[in-house]
Amino acid sequence: QVQLVESGGGSVQAGGSLRLSCALSGYAYSTASNNCMGWIRQAPGKEREVVAQVNYVGSATYADFVKGRFTISRDNAERTLYLQMNSLNPEDTAMYYCAARSYRACTGMSHTLFAFWGQGTQVTVSS
Repeated sequence: QVQLVESGGGSVQAGGSLRLSCALSGYAYSTASNNCMGWIRQAPGKEREVVAQVNYVGSATYADFVKGRFTISRDNAERTLYLQMNSLNPEDTAMYYCAARSYRACTGMSHTLFAFWGQGTQVTVSS
């Protein structure tokens, strides 16, 4: 059974930084090392939106609203996904979910393409 466990959320003032982590377990090792993974967020009253995603070799795609501020990365050996968030603003307040696809490619950028999800970690940015 696949498990994704996020950590690192919290409250920060505008302009601050946070680093989210996501530990992956339950996959067969080869699968975990190969699949597309991403961070998806959902603010109250809004739909889920993909923040960033990254493939096995580290090629990343970002939503326009985080480009230049957020960096996604992964450590395949440690089966861990990261999201470094800088220059946070109140509009970034949301529940942030770590998610994984059941295949390698990171084509497309819809939350519906992700098969496995963590429980989420709350990020709150105050002005």
